[in-house]
Amino acid sequence: MAGKFEIYKDKAGEFRFRLKAGNGETILTGEGYKAKSGVLNGVESVRKNAADPARYEVKEAKNGNPYFVLKAANHQVIGQSEIYNSNSACDNGMNSVAKNASDAKLDDQTG
Repeated sequence: MAGKFEIYKDKAGEFRFRLKAGNGETILTGEGYKAKSGVLNGVESVRKNAADPARYEVKEAKNGNPYFVLKAANHQVIGQSEIYNSNSACDNGMNSVAKNASDAKLDDQTG
């Protein structure tokens, strides 16, 4: 099963996306957008930037564990991963985003 972008509305009424791998696990989440056009632009930005290793930045959570963000060419964060238990798991997450983003289907759950 291929990856997919799910577009949904959160409890605050904002549009969000999550990129899921073929196994259904969420591998990247986006920020909230006021308009549907904003979230669609976010998805396209992930597709465009995910294959470039230079667009990823590994960060450290408060508990010391790693996570990563994906940035656009203008250095704005367009997506964030979960917090991982190890650097190798974080690397696997980045590789999964790079592999799944470009041809992931769009699943619009906003009705």
